Amino acid sequence: MDIWVDADACPVAIREIIAKAAHKRAMTATFVANHAFSLLSSPHVRLYQVPGGFDEADKAIEQRVSAGDLVITSDIPLAADVIAKSALVLTSRGERYTQNNIKQRLQMRDFMETMRSSGAHTGGPPALNLTDRKHFSDQLDRLLTQAQREK
Repeated sequence: MDIWVDADACPVAIREIIAKAAHKRAMTATFVANHAFSLLSSPHVRLYQVPGGFDEADKAIEQRVSAGDLVITSDIPLAADVIAKSALVLTSRGERYTQNNIKQRLQMRDFMETMRSSGAHTGGPPALNLTDRKHFSDQLDRLLTQAQREK
């Protein structure tokens, strides 16, 4: 299992958790972004920088992901695309997107987009807190442990 991170929108605290987990387990984690940032120095952690532009990181991840890989993203269309390729998806808040819930998430996303385009103020997600970080870390650990057992 390789780990692919949609890093442009991934909170720094979550990037750090992913990098440490990949290093500890000797698994490859690739952070895909259109800007450079510092990461844990490890042979298992790398930054893949894409050109600036709409969805460039998403396109790079979708082209490179394989069945059984893990993608960390909160981008619902990207999640749907990689789930169709039999990859696993975990959001930066530790929520799993699966075949069973991705269509509902897409419909809700489209509905909220319609609301925003009509002028409704829908607000954004609350700031990431310690509970969110812990939940993400626990879910990531669970998925990586399961993947290593299946080797």
